[in-house]
Amino acid sequence: MRVGLALSQYGAFARRDAVIEVARAAEALGFDSLWTGDRILDPVNPRDRYPGSADGRMPPEYTTFLDPLTVLTAAAAVTERVRLGTSTLNAPWYSPVLLARTLTSLDVLSEGRLDVGLGLGWSSDEYAAAGVPWARRGVRLEEIVDVLERIWADDPVTYESGSFSVPTSRIEPKPVQRPRPPIYLGGYSSVTLERIGRRADGWLAAGVPLAVLTPMWDAVRHAAEDAGRDPDSLRMMLRMNPRITDEPAAADLLPRTGTIEQIAEYARSTGAYEVFADFQQTTGDLKQMLDLAGRFRAAMA
Repeated sequence: MRVGLALSQYGAFARRDAVIEVARAAEALGFDSLWTGDRILDPVNPRDRYPGSADGRMPPEYTTFLDPLTVLTAAAAVTERVRLGTSTLNAPWYSPVLLARTLTSLDVLSEGRLDVGLGLGWSSDEYAAAGVPWARRGVRLEEIVDVLERIWADDPVTYESGSFSVPTSRIEPKPVQRPRPPIYLGGYSSVTLERIGRRADGWLAAGVPLAVLTPMWDAVRHAAEDAGRDPDSLRMMLRMNPRITDEPAAADLLPRTGTIEQIAEYARSTGAYEVFADFQQTTGDLKQMLDLAGRFRAAMA
């Protein structure tokens, strides 16, 4: 099982020294990957409830949030081995041609270490701020993946759909990874799980009880089979955002709350290809965050 770490990006960690120190430390500690998320605002009067929140609000740390691809680029410059992923980049907010250019640039500058994780997000307020329709966002995501794949594979490139048009053009460079960087998709609806099985390299899951996680992963695998794909070729990439405690937490609180040992035990039980932990919501202190990261990596060894 591969083990990753969420890179410093938001809240108290949205600063240059934290990004660089955590990136370097993660590689030295033996982590396999670094990950960033995607937020653009914290609405004062939100139209949508934050998933899994008792009061419907986002974690307060999300109010301050660095751009995910800029942060990964900074990390690429100070590391040599760890892979660099987005979990998730809310693809419908972006122009696919410009997104392809940025992702390709990151893959080139990191010498082929990029994992592309895409999702839809949950906030219609953010879509409004981005100037993108909330309706048909799933269709828009599929079209964006089409454009990315076309740009990364074809020369010259041509694309035409209901939302996007790319005139016959040469678009260089191509990514280092061929035929393209891995594409993982996040989400939990039946439509999303079917899409993942049909066309993605795997699922960007979040830490939920196994009784919820396992049937969803089974649905992805069945969708892959229905699409004529080998379900064993797909990977589950699991993100956890735990609040770390000194004393063991009740089983029904895992993996949202628990000791490092409990979080590691849960991670191993999922059968995921890769798990990664985000400690930015359990501490605002850089030294303590790195200590938690080191303990988690040791517990997963």
